[in-house]
Amino acid sequence: MQPVEPHQPARAAEGEADGRPIGIFDSGFGGLTVVRALIDLLPAEHIVYVGDTGRYPYGSRPAGEVRSFALEIGSHLVGGLEAKLVVVACNTAASVALDDLVAALPVPVVGVLEPGMRSAAQATRTGRIGVIGTVGTIRSGAYQRLARAIAPDMEVTCAACPGFVEFVERGETGSDQVHVLAERLLAPLMEADVDTLLLGCTHYPFLARTIADVMGRDVVLVSSAEETAFDVRNLILRGRLAGAGPGAGRHRFVSSGDIAWFAAMGRRLLGPELLVAEQLWD
Repeated sequence: MQPVEPHQPARAAEGEADGRPIGIFDSGFGGLTVVRALIDLLPAEHIVYVGDTGRYPYGSRPAGEVRSFALEIGSHLVGGLEAKLVVVACNTAASVALDDLVAALPVPVVGVLEPGMRSAAQATRTGRIGVIGTVGTIRSGAYQRLARAIAPDMEVTCAACPGFVEFVERGETGSDQVHVLAERLLAPLMEADVDTLLLGCTHYPFLARTIADVMGRDVVLVSSAEETAFDVRNLILRGRLAGAGPGAGRHRFVSSGDIAWFAAMGRRLLGPELLVAEQLWD
């Protein structure tokens, strides 16, 4: 599919509601953590979610390829699905393409990296923060740069966790195999004696119980989903983008892969809001 050329969406006039949806995308199911937080925080807002399960995972792909995917989906969310803002709920895509999306799209764009790092900096007691993410996210250095900008006095240890996303996408979030993998991949964070661990991939909250078991109860796990939702709410209110309300918003879920599998797996992870999925590349 060729990217849809985004038109300049009409902005609601002063005092008028903006009924366009919030657009969210991820490589697969991880961004549903952001959807859950937004539904709870902004129940009247319409949401359209794109999971690029036909091309996941992004974490091991070259940065240029991920950037191309992000721009393609971002332009389709705005031009085809009429999103009034775009949430990049994929840490890998945000780490390599956020600036490009901000420049290319005629609507506000929100990433998940900065809200997560802000929250981790506020949560730490000792100043030792751990960050885990995909190979692509950690290799990009995005979290390391954010840490220097947001929390220059903090000691930040980053570790890539290849394999975590695949376990989530298969629905194996509590297996013995993922526990063994977590023990191996999280060892550098335990050696660094971090007291706060930022889950730098939106898939990872689905593995929170396993990660917490390995890290120990004294380590605070931070997910960027709720902080990102608060940023979106503030942006909507400042930009006169609020939906009509007070009724419940409509939620659409779109996949580039098998929509029956996407709906079944997504419903297990998100809840009853995900009844059916639509095909993205029609």
